[in-house]
Amino acid sequence: MKKLLLLSFFLFSFLFINAQDQASVEDGLLSVNILTPGLEYEFGLTNSTTIDLRAGSGIAFGTGSAGDFFGIFPVFSAQYRYYYNFKNRIEKNKRVKNNSANYIALSGNLQSGKPIIGNIEYTADYFGVIGPVWGLQRYYGSGFKLDLNLGAGYGFDELGDSYFSPIIGIRLGWLLSN
Repeated sequence: MKKLLLLSFFLFSFLFINAQDQASVEDGLLSVNILTPGLEYEFGLTNSTTIDLRAGSGIAFGTGSAGDFFGIFPVFSAQYRYYYNFKNRIEKNKRVKNNSANYIALSGNLQSGKPIIGNIEYTADYFGVIGPVWGLQRYYGSGFKLDLNLGAGYGFDELGDSYFSPIIGIRLGWLLSN
């Protein structure tokens, strides 16, 4: 865990230092997510880095020996994002408005173990995952938003359990304000 955090620190420090010669991110993007209901706010730190905060819900489902299970859980997420392809998108006359670009990020998620709706109840009251992700975010003319990110992380809970966890984020929604 310490090595992962140290590596992440050096990677993002390097990206922060080299972010001065690129197009600027837009600041203060508030959006609503409909696929996994919630609110998301992204604010700029440098020309190419942002902090993205999300309060919303997550979905879990599956099949086991006891039958099918399903749950909707409260989730809080934060990402430190580095947008790396603004210049290429501009050169190809592609949209960069509202941070429509690809990014790498350090992602952290906290989730309740008790569902708002559903029949899944985890033994832990909460659990979390932290790790690097690659993602893309696109805003379209109508304000429609698509955000996808994939990665791998270190999972943990308050019971002391730790594990490897894939990180998959798919968000569909609309821009409320910028």
